[in-house]
Amino acid sequence: MTNSGGPPTVIRLGTVDSTQNVAWGLVDENIADGTVVTAQSQHDGRGRRGRHWHDEPGASLAASVILRPRLAVAALGGLSFAAALAVAEALESEAGLAPRLKWPNDVLVDRRKIAGILLESRAIPAPVVVVGFGINLTQRVFPAAIADRATSVALAGGRAPTADRLLDAVVRALAAWRLRLEREGFEPLRQRWRALADTLGRRVTIDGVEALAVDLDVDGALLVERDGAVHRVVAGEVTEGVRDAARH
Repeated sequence: MTNSGGPPTVIRLGTVDSTQNVAWGLVDENIADGTVVTAQSQHDGRGRRGRHWHDEPGASLAASVILRPRLAVAALGGLSFAAALAVAEALESEAGLAPRLKWPNDVLVDRRKIAGILLESRAIPAPVVVVGFGINLTQRVFPAAIADRATSVALAGGRAPTADRLLDAVVRALAAWRLRLEREGFEPLRQRWRALADTLGRRVTIDGVEALAVDLDVDGALLVERDGAVHRVVAGEVTEGVRDAARH
């Protein structure tokens, strides 16, 4: 079942274990393309690489969007960048902030993480992707383990949009970037991501190896320079080195 072109169905819940889990349950019920699940709080929200997503009840936006994209399996990774662009642009338009992007899809303000994105997919019998995102809105205190690298709309001095208004902006922007990906391929997303990138031009450490991040490849891989050679990074944990370099 797919959405006929009208506004997406938004399912609003109270406390759940994870909007991703709820969304996947709806996928199994053949729910419509574009359906959104949002919750006031998650007690087991998931982040990338198996991490727990910190959630202060009522202080953040947590949502998952079910997509049935018209894309080859090899192109599904482009949706990760579409989601990052959508969140960044929504925060700019609705909160007046100037987000930057850390490869592949972390959203930063003032070099601190304000939003996290998680994509999970199935390819059989047809591609389905659940795009989950969490955006920190009114939190002013974070757990000690992340306090030095997390921020919120409130801490960053942004305007205070309602969660529903911000959700609508993210969903609309995601739909627009998803359509461009389906119609034009990855290049428009690549160019926009490069314009917002915080990673490029910085020395980074990827799974213990230090290199200079120089560009985003045509398929979304991170290009890094080390020992005079350029290497492709398709997966891994990227952290920043201690020095910046000129942006390439």
